[in-house]
Formats: sequence, C-alpha cells, structure tokens
Amino acid sequence: MTVRVGVLGATGAVGQRLIQLLDPHPEFEIAALTASASSAGETYKDAAKWRVDSPIPEDVAQTEVRATEPESVPDDVDLIFSSLPSSVGAEVEPEFCEDGYVVSSNSSNGRMDEDVPLVIPEVNADHVDLIEVQRDERGWDGALLKNPNCSTITMVPPLAALDGEFDLTDVHVSTLQAVSGAGYSGVTSMEIIDNAIPHIGGEEQKMESESRKLLGSFDGAEVTLNDASVAASCNRIATLDGHLENVWAETAEDITVADAEDAMDTVTGIDLPSSPENLITVFDEPDRPQPRLDRNIENGMGVAVGGFRETDDGVQFNCLAHNTMRGAAGASVLNGELLSQRGYL
Repeated sequence: MTVRVGVLGATGAVGQRLIQLLDPHPEFEIAALTASASSAGETYKDAAKWRVDSPIPEDVAQTEVRATEPESVPDDVDLIFSSLPSSVGAEVEPEFCEDGYVVSSNSSNGRMDEDVPLVIPEVNADHVDLIEVQRDERGWDGALLKNPNCSTITMVPPLAALDGEFDLTDVHVSTLQAVSGAGYSGVTSMEIIDNAIPHIGGEEQKMESESRKLLGSFDGAEVTLNDASVAASCNRIATLDGHLENVWAETAEDITVADAEDAMDTVTGIDLPSSPENLITVFDEPDRPQPRLDRNIENGMGVAVGGFRETDDGVQFNCLAHNTMRGAAGASVLNGELLSQRGYL
C-alpha cells in the first residue's frame, strides 16, 4: 500500500532532507509540501534554496508549495512529517491532529509532554502506543509522535545497550556538534571558523530530559523516566555534518570495555525500511569515530562508537551520528514507518 505524505516546513534544511529521503521511498509518496505564507503558491524549486548534496527530484521541483494549515492539505494525505520551528509547531501541529492527521515530528515542542510518545524505533518502539492515551485525553482522531533531539539520538542507542544489562546510574556527555544542526543561517562563518562555541541554547536540557524518557518504561498508561542521572555540556564546532560526543557512563553492575563493546556490537536494526542492518558500529581504534570518516555509516542512519576505556564506575566512549539524517529527517521517516507498521495511519 502506498502512503500519501505531506511535509510541513518543506523548504528548510530538515525539510529538504525529508524530501531527499521520501522521494525514492518504497512505501511513501509525496502529496503535499507546505512552507511559510510568503512561499505559498510558488513552485518548490523557486521557494526552496536547495542545499542538499543531490538534485531536487524533478517531480518535486514543480510541485506547488501550500500554506502551512490543515485546510491546505488534501484529505487523502495519510501521514504528515513536520520540520517546523518549535514555536510554529507548538501551534500548528495540534491543529493538524485535531483535523485527523497523523504527524511524525522532528520539532522540539511537546517532546516531554506526558501523552506524546518520544521514540527511537530500535530503542523504545513500544512507546508509540502512548498514542492511545493521547487520543483519549485530547479527543482527537489524529496523533502526534516525536523523534528526539539530534544530539540525544546519537548517544541513546549505545546507552540503551548498556542499561539493559548493566543498569545505568549516571551519564555525563560533552558534545562536539556540527554547524548544520543550527540550520543554514544558524551559525555565521565569522562565528565558527577558527573557533568553538561552548554553548547551544536549550540543548543541554533536551539531552538531559529526553534521554531519560527514551530509556524509560511504558506500562500502557504512562512513561516512567529512567532513574539514571544525565548531565550534558554542548559545544558547536566547525564540522558540517555529524555530531561527535564523549560519553561517561556509570553503571550499577561491574562492566569492562569488552562488556560494553559486546553489548553495543550485538544491537541490530528492526524490520522497517529505513532501519539499518547494524544500528551500532563498534570501532577498535582509539581515534574513531570521526565526523568526516564515519557520519555516513549505514547511509547516515547508523551510530558509530569507539575510543572505549574503563573508568572507576563504568566506561567512557565516543559516539557519532549524522545529525540531519539519523538525528532529524531520517528519524522522522523511521517513525513514520513505525506508525504505518503499527496501524496508526
């Protein structure tokens, strides 16, 4: 069955990545593209300053951009992907859900709401059923599903591999995040060349809270946050794509480097088109992973880890993922596939 999809915020950086992934998708067909009012009525080619490393799909280039409102999207669209700024998403996404649309969103608004599932399918696919609670509480026929922040999604799969067997107690992480995470106009060249910026507004709080929700347990009615304490320090560096993170994980059970590597090396993907065969790739080299070398692992949907060493109470390691693929557009597409598989469309 072909699933007709729409993209909200289609002209932005993540919106462009969504189109790159959706146009050749085996199950999804692009049926509607929306953007700001100033772009509505233009062809996508004219409205978008295309910056993805592949040409605009020919059929998409001539598609007319619509206003970002439920009335502008055809009723036969089965699934909406949202890459809206959070301030816009907080207002617009519930309107689409109230109109009966199912929304897979990359926007940060609502991620920690008690009735909104925050999902990485390979980690906590069962949380998607929180939609049933959401529909009961909000009285709408649509649904809102979120993927986490691009920095959170990099470290959570390796942490989940450790937590199941060794019981995480404390996590400290320091990030080295690519400039694409701030959007095309987010960081100027004068700010970042020959520099590193040791602050990304709101990022640390997102990592600290979202990771505990993703690693939490769902009992059919609510999600209980994981007990581990998480502390983050987030830094912007002059790489284009790929968030590199240094993680210190303390565990209740004794753990060695070999234990940690084995736990992560056995993590596989799941039966969804965009899930990689190997979710986590383990490097033995102490200087891997690296953004330029490893961000496109598993077509940008994998997580790379390496640089392991033992600490007094756990292990330290480095992890890396492509922030606009696994960390944003690819994560939303994967969640859309999960919604389709679970019968929520």
